[in-house]
Amino acid sequence: MILVFVVVAVVVVFAVAATAVGRGGGLETAEPDLVWPWLPAQRVSAEDVDSLRFAVGFRGYRMDQVDDVLTRLRNEIAVRDERIAELEQLVAQQPPSQSSPPR
Repeated sequence: MILVFVVVAVVVVFAVAATAVGRGGGLETAEPDLVWPWLPAQRVSAEDVDSLRFAVGFRGYRMDQVDDVLTRLRNEIAVRDERIAELEQLVAQQPPSQSSPPR
């Protein structure tokens, strides 16, 4: 009886060791479980922001991901605000257009 347990234990230890060193097929490559939020390389739209999803960490969202996205959005908003201010200034400098007299 003890001999059976010893033989089974040796077989189990051998199978585990063979799998660990890559014999017997081994384990498949693990898929990454951490996916970074995706934003387009250029202009970010409201739909892009709506579709953002962050990985959930031990105590909530991953702060590094949220910080990266918020920094990117802040920078893009600053660029847009500067462009809007430039365009508003150009419009203000243009002379009023001559329109037909009111009827």
